[in-house]
Amino acid sequence: MPELRKDPILKRWVIIATERASRPNDFKQKVQDQPGDVSKCPFCPGNEYMTPPEVLAYRNPGTIANGPGWWIRVINNKFPALKPEGDLDKKGIGIYDFMNGVGYHEVLIEGEDHFATPLTVTKELYMEIIWAYRDRIIELSKDQRIKYVIIFKNHGKDAGASLFHPHSQIIATPIIPSVIKNEIDNAKEYYDLRDRCIFCDIVTQERGHQDRIVFENNSFIAFCPFASAFPFETWIIPKKHYHRFEDIDKNHVVDLAETMKTVLSKIYLLLDNPPYNMMLHTAPPNSNSKEYFHWHIEIIPRLTKVAGFEWGTGTYINPMTPEMAAAELRKQQIQ
Repeated sequence: MPELRKDPILKRWVIIATERASRPNDFKQKVQDQPGDVSKCPFCPGNEYMTPPEVLAYRNPGTIANGPGWWIRVINNKFPALKPEGDLDKKGIGIYDFMNGVGYHEVLIEGEDHFATPLTVTKELYMEIIWAYRDRIIELSKDQRIKYVIIFKNHGKDAGASLFHPHSQIIATPIIPSVIKNEIDNAKEYYDLRDRCIFCDIVTQERGHQDRIVFENNSFIAFCPFASAFPFETWIIPKKHYHRFEDIDKNHVVDLAETMKTVLSKIYLLLDNPPYNMMLHTAPPNSNSKEYFHWHIEIIPRLTKVAGFEWGTGTYINPMTPEMAAAELRKQQIQ
């Protein structure tokens, strides 16, 4: 059973999931990504028997669950960080707090094409991915033990991906992660002081200056943050104030799909298909942060190494200005 332990100094929770280390190659370093043998890919159509049963699938009428005929498929992770069975059973030993690793860990398979890239994925498929994100957040949030649902994508081995086939991951936790809590707390502090959402003010300022904007349409802007920690770090954020991603409507899904495809295609072309992490930050279920939190997506290409200074101080060294990064991304033409 996984376990959650709280660091009493940093006030952050750590998941101890020893079962995920049962794979002998987990700690070995690979030099580059390899597509592998498609016939052995558990995420490819026809290989559904290699995975746990699906918990959600968008599929053609008349096709059978856990068989071919789908274009979006969500399954439980075969090596989960958290498991839904059991009680939290919160305990303390002296100054240390811990609980059972109760939660959910799912994989969202992003289409049938093993070799898909942002250039080949259609806007329509991006829309279906977004709808699946929304559906799983709504469903997992029904469990009263769940305090947060995070959706993220690891692309490339250097970003933590263990399989080549395009996919995202969904983890529902019984705690609010420290990064999210910090964002919420700081946003509330700003709101209490100025009676405005800090994210909305950032949108206004970035649209006014334009030098860090990568892409803009009717509903979203994509920009390189003023204090980017990494080269080509890019955020996608709604222009209007929305605190919960799962409240997204059809018009916003269309515009978000266009934004994601454009930004990821620019990164893919400019940086030659780099490894990257993409994270969706949304308000926790039943949160009272409606006035001051603003959902957004963060994309971080893994171009630099986090080393001793960063680990020791929490301060990152970025060798490129966000203004220069945004300019290069803006110039990148999508064929």
